[in-house]
Amino acid sequence: MAKTTFKGSIMLNPVPAVMITSRNSEGKDNVFTVGWIGTACTKPPMITVAIRPERLSYEYIKESGSFVVNLASSNLVKAVDYCGVKSGRTNDKFKDMNLSLSEAKDISCGIINQCPVAFECVVKSITPLGTHDLFLAEIINCHVENTLIDEKGKIHFDKGDLLSYSHGEYFSLSPKPIGKFGFSVAKKTTIKLKNKGIKKHNEATKTAIVEKEQLHNKKNIKSNKPKKTKTKKRTRI
Repeated sequence: MAKTTFKGSIMLNPVPAVMITSRNSEGKDNVFTVGWIGTACTKPPMITVAIRPERLSYEYIKESGSFVVNLASSNLVKAVDYCGVKSGRTNDKFKDMNLSLSEAKDISCGIINQCPVAFECVVKSITPLGTHDLFLAEIINCHVENTLIDEKGKIHFDKGDLLSYSHGEYFSLSPKPIGKFGFSVAKKTTIKLKNKGIKKHNEATKTAIVEKEQLHNKKNIKSNKPKKTKTKKRTRI
């Protein structure tokens, strides 16, 4: 398969779209959205989170040494986007997005009640990289909504309809984007224009698929059509 080479850049897609909660020494809670997060180790269970030093949550997490990763369902896409574009320095994001908190079990931090899955994490190291610092953290507790667990104790994450993020768009388990980055604070006219673009793209894709299928069917009909056999003319004696 032919490929085009690009200069090194962040093209890893899709990535999870999670909300991370943290608390400072004065007991103030904050939440922000992260896409640069991933599994680092199985035993002990470790994850990495890349955070910009200018973020308010960076201060809280570095100070407290702990945080909670909240996995969001598609119905929380507006809250996920809002918490990624608004700052806790000037906004109460919990109040603005109607998010409530419960206390974590073993760390001083809040867990978002509306999220189906949450991980309590303790920071093990911080590595400066460039635009972001890399936080390596151990997961000490996992909280999973009972509706995702069957009678045998198996967790069905697909029932949680969890969010992912790819090139400025949010996705659920559906192949169609359910929102664009920044849509939660965009003007209605801007959203309409963007949605119109998405609709045109989806319609064009659908048309192309239908045309391809029709062409394929025509070829099949043509190939399956019985060939005419030539009959030899009898010569009279």
